[in-house]
Amino acid sequence: MSTLISKYNVAGPRYTSYPTVPYWNEETFSLHAWKETLQASFLESNTKEGISLYIHLPYCESMCTFCGCNKRITKNHDVEVPYIKSVIKEFIMYYELFNEKPKIKQLHLGGGTPTFFSPEHLNRLLHGIFTIGSKAENCELSFEGHPNNTTKEHLKTLAKKGFNRVCYGVQDYNLTVQKAINRIQPYENVLRATKEAREEGYNSVGHDIIYGLPFQTQDDVINTINKTITLRPDRIAFYSYAHVPWMKGNGQRGFKEEDLPSADLKRVQYELGKKMLIEAGYVEIGMDHFALKTDTLYIAQESGEIHRNFMGYNSSKTQVMIGLGVSAISDSWYSFAQNVKNIEEYQNLIEDNILPVFRGHILTSEDLIIRKHILNLMCTFETSWEDPSLWFPELSDVLIKLKELERDELIEVDSKKITVTEKGRPFVRNVCLPFDMRLQRKKPETKLFSMTV
Repeated sequence: MSTLISKYNVAGPRYTSYPTVPYWNEETFSLHAWKETLQASFLESNTKEGISLYIHLPYCESMCTFCGCNKRITKNHDVEVPYIKSVIKEFIMYYELFNEKPKIKQLHLGGGTPTFFSPEHLNRLLHGIFTIGSKAENCELSFEGHPNNTTKEHLKTLAKKGFNRVCYGVQDYNLTVQKAINRIQPYENVLRATKEAREEGYNSVGHDIIYGLPFQTQDDVINTINKTITLRPDRIAFYSYAHVPWMKGNGQRGFKEEDLPSADLKRVQYELGKKMLIEAGYVEIGMDHFALKTDTLYIAQESGEIHRNFMGYNSSKTQVMIGLGVSAISDSWYSFAQNVKNIEEYQNLIEDNILPVFRGHILTSEDLIIRKHILNLMCTFETSWEDPSLWFPELSDVLIKLKELERDELIEVDSKKITVTEKGRPFVRNVCLPFDMRLQRKKPETKLFSMTV
């Protein structure tokens, strides 16, 4: 395994989309084109499957130095109401593009720290959202909670609005690691938040754990996994720390490169954690995710309905995903659009009745084919071109580039299909790379992506 790690530990995307954001063609994109593709896609899908909503709530009271998300650090909670007003107005502007009420199948509150906002203000936000759109049958409503500040009132308020899933950022329980990443939260806080979520009727409680953090040892991973297992979360995201300190607005500068575990040690941490989770009854889902067999994510994988987008892995697919809030990304399936990243600019554009989109990408016919292949690999660890619509001219070149992975027994290839082996699952990003036509045609000259291992 050590030889494979050194061989395949290269920079590569996490493929929450294709094309990836650095390869969007902004020259062919326009706000008008985005609106047109969104309207067409909405007409195709709203009645049949509904839409997904992602709402970005960017505020945090302190900077976690492992985090690469777009956030604003402040202890001033007066920012809550103006921001909520802008988000609701943005959704109204989208509603005005459609000829019917959006049917919300999925809604996720991300951040930042959504529980920075008071229960009262979150209730106000959701009242506005559900006045504009209606809930689909069996909709999944979820939020990211910080164990230190997610109160019983937060959970109760959101449960009354129909929220049934919460994900808590745990990262690691070792105090030295927590100090390095500026995220100090005792096990007792996670225990309380998990217990209270279940008491309020949440049917899926998730924990996010990260390996490869500064000063993190193998024993730290064992300790964190053991404590996690005692709480029996329904889902576990076991992420590789993505070290991308060159990204603007990133807080990953509180420790040195040599403070991080080596690629070999990171892989040992992952394999150890994976073994412990599987022995505890969890099933590996896609990349970096584990779930109990009672969770909807496992059920979706078994039924072939699992999906991956900018919100990560989902238990069902919608063709339209609208991102609301600063820096949020929307997806019409035929195009992507991202909002401006500065809060004041975002609010000013909304005030002027302008959708706050600053860049995007209109997918070509080739993009749509490649997207399906990469989505298949990331979700089900296999893809096929038996359907002629999934063939593309460079496929033979892709298969040649995959030969080395085949020799290393990371994939199996036949005349119409590729399957990622059990041994190859940790390298699924590497399997996707040869399919990434935009990256293959123009290799990045600067650092764009984290390492694949």
